[in-house]
Amino acid sequence: MSTIQDISAEQLAKVFHHYREALAHGCNGHGAEKSSWERASEQERKLMVAAARLAILELAAEPVPPASDRKYFAKPGEADWGC
Repeated sequence: MSTIQDISAEQLAKVFHHYREALAHGCNGHGAEKSSWERASEQERKLMVAAARLAILELAAEPVPPASDRKYFAKPGEADWGC
């Protein structure tokens, strides 16, 4: 099994395009009219590759911890009690 680092944006876009077409035609009952990656327009392929590249970058990025709603208050156990 490949890791996210082993997959190129072009590979992901091609596979995504294949499954999108298969599911779209399967739902409409037009299975014989499947479009292939090679028959997709150059603009559509570039758009799919760009979207795949952004998806890979997002999936590979470190998750950002959620911002605290209470930014002016200390978390439990962290308050300095200076009397």
